[in-house]
Amino acid sequence: MKIKALLTLLAAVLLVAGCGASASHNDADVAFVTDMIPHHTQAVEMSALAADRAASPQVKALAAQISGAQEPEIAQMQAFLKDWGRPAAPTAVSMPMSGMMTGGQMQQLTTSSGAAFDRLFLQEMTQHHNGAVDMAGVELRDGASADAKALAQKIIDAQRAEIATMGSLLAAG
Repeated sequence: MKIKALLTLLAAVLLVAGCGASASHNDADVAFVTDMIPHHTQAVEMSALAADRAASPQVKALAAQISGAQEPEIAQMQAFLKDWGRPAAPTAVSMPMSGMMTGGQMQQLTTSSGAAFDRLFLQEMTQHHNGAVDMAGVELRDGASADAKALAQKIIDAQRAEIATMGSLLAAG
């Protein structure tokens, strides 16, 4: 009798532990970080161009701010995937994604400089950020991981503020 009760208790503990582990993240969390990694990578690449192509010190500072925020977030998201037993996400995009620049748009940004670069960078990064805000909103709605959802909210807050800054810079330029 005691063995049966012990086995029942053990089975219940394993069931609860298993449910907790599987509920820590879901497919929406995996999709969010897997898609956001190449999205952030492109923003970092765009921002790197500003160092020697931008005319405006404000654009250069904003680009450095974007890189400074998104590089650690890429590492954080790769760590999420590792913790979830998933492979590292690629940094290149294999399909169209919200707000991402096309190869032609990236080439245009790469070959521009001065005030033309500033304007194009601000326009394209605004679209890029709007795409990231949309993606993060889906994570908040559909995700299960508290950590991934906290990152999504951080992305929304930071990128909305940067969108406002970019709007002001565009209006002033």
